[in-house]
Amino acid sequence: MRDFEEIRFYRDDEVQEALQQNLKHPMIKALLQFTFPEKDLEEISPIISQCHSIRDFQTKVIYNTVQQVVGRSTEGLSSSGFEKLDKNEAYFYISNHRDIVLDTSLLNSTLYEQNLVMTASAIGDNLVQKPFLMLLSRLNRNFLVKRGLGPREMLRSSNTLSHYIKHLLQEENRSVWMAQREGRTKDGSDHTQQGVLKMIAMAKDEFNLPDYFKKLKIVPVAISYEFDPTDILKMPELMAKRMKEEYVKSANEDFNSILQGATGNKGRIHIAAGEVLGEETFEGIAEKTASVNEQLKAIAAKIDEAVYRNYRLWPANYIAHDLLKNSETYSDKYTKKEKRQFERRVSRRVDMSNALELNSYLLMYANPVINKESVFESL
Repeated sequence: MRDFEEIRFYRDDEVQEALQQNLKHPMIKALLQFTFPEKDLEEISPIISQCHSIRDFQTKVIYNTVQQVVGRSTEGLSSSGFEKLDKNEAYFYISNHRDIVLDTSLLNSTLYEQNLVMTASAIGDNLVQKPFLMLLSRLNRNFLVKRGLGPREMLRSSNTLSHYIKHLLQEENRSVWMAQREGRTKDGSDHTQQGVLKMIAMAKDEFNLPDYFKKLKIVPVAISYEFDPTDILKMPELMAKRMKEEYVKSANEDFNSILQGATGNKGRIHIAAGEVLGEETFEGIAEKTASVNEQLKAIAAKIDEAVYRNYRLWPANYIAHDLLKNSETYSDKYTKKEKRQFERRVSRRVDMSNALELNSYLLMYANPVINKESVFESL
């Protein structure tokens, strides 16, 4: 493990000491009181004392945290596709990415309920600058993706990360989660970045690209939130990009997004596991082109296709599409009441007289419909 020392999560024998050293941190205390609202800290302390591994912490504490989030800020979490997976296998879950913390937390809660191998999960080191966030990430089996490096350091870091993913999957039989792109999707249009796949492939050794990806047992995952509680927080960056202006994050922007994502109303949530990408997915890719970039492009398209095939669309997505297109194409997918409620949501969040701002907001919800249409047309 020494090769991965800078990016690894805690070993099981480090968990209890880390917990005891940080138990009195105000943010840790707040998390525990949120997780166990019916208990005082003296009653919570024995639960923490029983956590001697990451799995202990995840199942005794974090699973309950997620249940509180789901119970307080959603209208329910549903899932599909996981029943087809082998309980003893390690899989590489590649998903769309909408929420900094919840995406992987909801996935792991689902895996736990299905008695499947839970994941080690990638997280950008820029998101865990606060010590208590670094603590929680390492306790939750998060490994670090280094950001903001120079070209040479980035190459070295990417190589280490690629080999760590391979080590976890093939030597530790540990499932891995990674987003299909760097950073969250802000505009609701989920697409796999070839750069992410290129990094993953750095550990392929003697295998050609398609054969290596086949060995990783990739499971595309589609996570869909009925409402994005951080939609209004994403608007300044969206508008800056539409205006071709530079966007600079505020000091606490990511932390505020984490809090709003956890506490804000999300409506219904569905998380769907696609089929494992196997022989039929990668067959012929190497024969069609020797270009690595073209092969990566083809693999990214396969992942995107699986994500959108399994993506659960909600009334808000269809309403946004019809409002954007000034049509009634999907009017059978929502009621008049649902349309009025969504229109009120829009009017509270954007300047209705600003056409560009309104368009950007509606696209955030309409793009999943547009992309799913595109997938079915290509099929």
